[in-house]
Amino acid sequence: MFARLREDIAVVFDRDPAARSSWEVVTCYPGFHALVWHRTVTNRLWRRGWRWLARWLAHGSRWLTGIEIHPGATIGRRVFIDHGMGVVIGETAEIDDDCTLYHGVTLGGTSWNKGKRHPTLRPGVVIGAGAKVLGPITVGAGAKIGSNAVVVRDVPPGATAVGIPARIVVGDEAKRREDQAVKMGFSAYAISADMNDPMVQAIHRLVDHAAATDARLEALILQLQSDGVECGDAKATAERFDPQRLNEMLD
Repeated sequence: MFARLREDIAVVFDRDPAARSSWEVVTCYPGFHALVWHRTVTNRLWRRGWRWLARWLAHGSRWLTGIEIHPGATIGRRVFIDHGMGVVIGETAEIDDDCTLYHGVTLGGTSWNKGKRHPTLRPGVVIGAGAKVLGPITVGAGAKIGSNAVVVRDVPPGATAVGIPARIVVGDEAKRREDQAVKMGFSAYAISADMNDPMVQAIHRLVDHAAATDARLEALILQLQSDGVECGDAKATAERFDPQRLNEMLD
């Protein structure tokens, strides 16, 4: 048990630059308190059949820490809950080793049916503040969920999901963020200041493509006019298209 406690304390220093001492972690970190209480008391009681007592003691932990962890949830090693206020982890949720959750995260269900109804987080997942991961879905190893995202479908390993509903960030931008996250050891809040919604990125690319097509059309009109072909008001119509203005509206 003491080895696990030392491990949990070390995780805080690895992922929170604000941590100054082990005493501070033990006395001032509600995420640490909630996880220790879950592992050593409520989850053990739940697995031994003391269901009401487990729920009652978990309710007390929620009142003290602001973090609600159902005693039936399965939580692995070196899991870190930063700040923690408003975190909700459902009964059938499974959190594998080395995951990070920020405040306001919900691992919730979308059904009233019995059985598996909460998410499974594979090792190394980071979920940003306010994100909602809902239903019996799987978030693959090393995936990142952006702040305030709403995830209702499986997320592939190593992917980054943002938006409502969450969409997967692809391409060079995702790779650049992953490289930076590796240097840091984790990706704070699973999102960066320059992270755009994938739909916005797609629209930007469509606008850029339309602008390139417009430029080629204008060159074609000029060539036809130089050859004596009457093109009417085609050039005036093309001039009304302003890709720069459209891109500014999307930013």
